[in-house]
Amino acid sequence: MSGFQLHVPHPPARPGEPADFSYLKLSPAGAIPRPAPTASVEDTRQLAVSLVRVLDDAGIARGPWDPGLAPADMIRALRYMLLTRAMDERLRRAQRQGQISFYMQCTGEEAVSIAAAMALRPGDMLFPTYRNQGLHIARDRDVIDLMCQCLSNMHDMCKGRQMPVMYHWREGNIFSISGNLATQLPQAVGWAMAAAIKREDHIAVAWTGEGSTAEADFHHALTFAAVYRAPVILNVVNNQWAISTFQGVAGGEDQTFAARGPGFGVAGLRVDGNDLLAVYSATQWAAERARSGAGPTLIEHVTYRAGPHSTSDDPSRYRPKDEWRAFPLGDPIARLRQHLIALGAWTDVRHEELQAEVDAQIAASWKQAVAYGTLPEAPRIDPVTLFDDVFKERTPHLERQRAQFLRLKG
Repeated sequence: MSGFQLHVPHPPARPGEPADFSYLKLSPAGAIPRPAPTASVEDTRQLAVSLVRVLDDAGIARGPWDPGLAPADMIRALRYMLLTRAMDERLRRAQRQGQISFYMQCTGEEAVSIAAAMALRPGDMLFPTYRNQGLHIARDRDVIDLMCQCLSNMHDMCKGRQMPVMYHWREGNIFSISGNLATQLPQAVGWAMAAAIKREDHIAVAWTGEGSTAEADFHHALTFAAVYRAPVILNVVNNQWAISTFQGVAGGEDQTFAARGPGFGVAGLRVDGNDLLAVYSATQWAAERARSGAGPTLIEHVTYRAGPHSTSDDPSRYRPKDEWRAFPLGDPIARLRQHLIALGAWTDVRHEELQAEVDAQIAASWKQAVAYGTLPEAPRIDPVTLFDDVFKERTPHLERQRAQFLRLKG
């Protein structure tokens, strides 16, 4: 019997097998040219299929994409990454102890958010996913606010109405997170279009995972961004795995995700997502492109999800246990630490001191956060607030429902 055979993508390794990253297309550090941010989309095609890298295996910055960050700025970035990872670990343990219901870590992906936030302006609007907590931290938000949202307590910014990690921050220009990924991409494009109509100098920046590039919202966003040359950066965080599905299922097997950009008429960049300097430089390039009127950019960040998809997930059921240790692009924190030491701007002793300082900050913040209440322990938000904030002003039918609730409550 003859005929076509359906191709079903399979991950290169399963539990019990050795990790295999031979499918990753890598480029040497410093080898990729850096065109002007106003370059034509056609001139970015090679950037979309190669890999922009700055730090080599010895921690030395190479090539034209080196942003030339001052050591003090890199140390600040290192602190942000350590703080993010320490907060993640504390909240993961809190979920296991029953103090919060759910959590999602970004372990191994810290540079994607920290570098981007540092490269952007405070007035730029950010549209994150649930693994971009580093955006809040790099914009100097108090981690107590993030902890309280996960605890759904009296100090919860969402007043107990959202899942944990679904943060927002109007004052910090960070849009509310949606658990349905890719919805924020057309929202970001719309915001960017509005900014252009108002002749503002701010841009919009959004993130999504590689799995959700299969969603229609992703393609709608690219179409509108290209047609209207919206001042927007769309980031695809390719951490190799969706919930339990290998990146090849979303279309990353034969072509890069960044290559979809030029296909729509959008500049494409494929970047080492575990190299803070490369992510910073790529974001800076794309931001300058957007502000100059040259159009949007699609950036693919090649990274790895070190932990489970969430506290509801067990990755040992679908991938090798030691896969993160074998990831060829390493750990973003370790790589920046190595670079600073190579510059003579850092030492192992100073790093241990910074880690201790960060751990102490997280411990003190957690103590303060739980004072506002935890999932099983009071104080709790008054449920009558459920009727607030639905509309700018409560409607008559909400007033009737609220009155009925108060009668039942006694």
